[in-house]
Amino acid sequence: MLFIKRFFFLLQAFLFTVSSFSVYSSNFKSLVDRGAMNLTSVLDFGFDPITSEELKVSEAEKQKCRSWYEDNILNPHSTLPFDFTVGGKKYSNNSEDWDISVGKESEVGEFHKGGKTVFITLNHKKSSLCVTAEATVYEENATCEWTVFIKNNGDKDSPVIKDFYGASCCIETGISGLYVSKGSKPEADDFELLKSTVSPTPMIFNGAGGRGGSFLPYFNVSGKEWGVVVAVGWTGQWYASLNQTLSGVKIKTKQEFFNTYLEAGEEIRSPLTSVTFYNGDNALKGFNSFRNWEKDCVYPDSIRPINGYVIANEFSTKNTRELIGEVEAVNPSVLESTDYFWMDAGWYKYNEGWYDGVGNWIPDPDRFPEGLKPLSDAMAEKGKKYLLWYEPERVRENTFLYNEGKSHEGWIIEDGDNLLWNMGNSDACDFISSYIAKSMTDNGVSMYRQDFNFDVLSYWEKADKEFMNGRTGITENHYVTNLYRYLDTLIETVDGLIIDNCASGGKRLDIEMTRRSIPLWRSDYNCGNEDGSVKEDVLEATQSMTYGLSFWLPYSGTNRYFHSEYASRSAILACQSVYEPSPEEYDRYSDISGYMTENYYPLNYGGLAEDKYLAMQFGDEAEGAALIYKREKVKDDNFRLILNGLSKESNYEIRDFDNPESVSVISGEKLMTEGINITVSETPKCAIILYNQAK
Repeated sequence: MLFIKRFFFLLQAFLFTVSSFSVYSSNFKSLVDRGAMNLTSVLDFGFDPITSEELKVSEAEKQKCRSWYEDNILNPHSTLPFDFTVGGKKYSNNSEDWDISVGKESEVGEFHKGGKTVFITLNHKKSSLCVTAEATVYEENATCEWTVFIKNNGDKDSPVIKDFYGASCCIETGISGLYVSKGSKPEADDFELLKSTVSPTPMIFNGAGGRGGSFLPYFNVSGKEWGVVVAVGWTGQWYASLNQTLSGVKIKTKQEFFNTYLEAGEEIRSPLTSVTFYNGDNALKGFNSFRNWEKDCVYPDSIRPINGYVIANEFSTKNTRELIGEVEAVNPSVLESTDYFWMDAGWYKYNEGWYDGVGNWIPDPDRFPEGLKPLSDAMAEKGKKYLLWYEPERVRENTFLYNEGKSHEGWIIEDGDNLLWNMGNSDACDFISSYIAKSMTDNGVSMYRQDFNFDVLSYWEKADKEFMNGRTGITENHYVTNLYRYLDTLIETVDGLIIDNCASGGKRLDIEMTRRSIPLWRSDYNCGNEDGSVKEDVLEATQSMTYGLSFWLPYSGTNRYFHSEYASRSAILACQSVYEPSPEEYDRYSDISGYMTENYYPLNYGGLAEDKYLAMQFGDEAEGAALIYKREKVKDDNFRLILNGLSKESNYEIRDFDNPESVSVISGEKLMTEGINITVSETPKCAIILYNQAK
């Protein structure tokens, strides 16, 4: 048995190596990556029950995080949890070449919400390089994070920097399992969670063409006594490797391709790495601790459960008068529960389709002679926000941005029909920041939808050669850094701005983007077909995506379909968007949407199978809901519902959403051990079971 296991580990390592030589934006890479993980992983598995008391961040977990933080980050004599090579010499083997100082720890919340931040400085004795690690500990959430910056403070080129790992550390979890989710291809199985053992050979996870990847950049490492959830923040060609050691798991993260010197005054940064500690071997504790840290400390203050109404998709040809008329005609009950009106692509001048006009961020003068302000004013009069679609990084020929960019060297990167606005050029970034901010202000936009619909790694590589003297990875590093600066500029410009993070759906779902945005459209698999129809398995896919993505993100969204109750309930999410809503169904589930941001418990894995139940629970100790999806070919009308995250000592009122008058009072202990039988006679059907602590 041990021989077979070792064989699979070696075969997996071989496949990861094959993947590294494939075209990074190809389907072949994704097939190889997922094939490698399939050798050691399973999809259909459950979790042990966990009580509300066990879910709380314990003093032991807080102390574990604090001790690790002090030993590995605040201790200048320790091996710091990152690494790099300068002039051929690896820092971790040559720390005597650097003067190290640790700054004063800030007060809570001074730099990051609920966190204490410190700066660790390393000055190179043989050059003018200065390395600064910005590290923050969130003691109440048993989480710490850090980002590493390297700057050339000299007046000449630095030595060559390579193998720049934002994280390079071993966390003592013992022999460990690993939970990781698929990324968005997009396919029906987007975000499906896999459970594996950690291999003694490196398990490699990375981006695909500078976006997304075969897997999400989140990892739950579960040991017998301790576990950690690791997140990587890099909206580019990210890289992470994990391998089992005798004491724990070795974790490395970086921008995958970087090998260059720095010019005088130039600075680069690593990906952000966060680590959330949890006690015990129940990975559900780690998932929920991580989700709660995101809610408490990561998401912008403006984020909350929201409902959107799509008034114009990318094929709309409606003008100002028609769209204002649509706003005015919204059913009062729908309007009351609507937070924003959504206007997607195509509001500018284009030729054959919405895609060939990107770069013209001026409202089509034929349809909108006075711009979009009259429309946003009509929305504001109703007390609603205006969401508008942009794709600022993509430029097509003969558009305004194309002509502007071509007049400045290095502002446009050409590689096919889609041209890239070079955020890696600071002047180009400054221009587009001011330009889009003014467009939003002029048009009354209070919610900003940023899309990004093509792979970008080859463009960065081309720019390295054409504009950056062949310095590998320097364009990407400046590009990603400036992308964050661009988004931060928009947030500073528009009070309470909410950013919708879309990149062909969910291809930018890293922790740095979470700090600035939410994905209102998490997967392009939910897009309609050319004839306007939807995919046959879209409802099962939507349920499955919620099941998988909810392990990592409390907030996500997609379209709700209203052609049946089952369809509508298949897309209950914290962020819901609708097109031509049914007044009867529109606001029925707002309370449940609120529960989606609380703790998450997968109850029954169904995948995409039509003959299996899929069930999940959202809520806290006091109240919540279970969603039980009986698919088309399920024959058994009975489902055994075992809830999670309750108080053993409390009694709970249990009611069926469709029959709220009938209430059962059952102890939390029984609900989490024996459970209750739920009869679902209709097929297909989503049964919603509500619970709340009895007074």
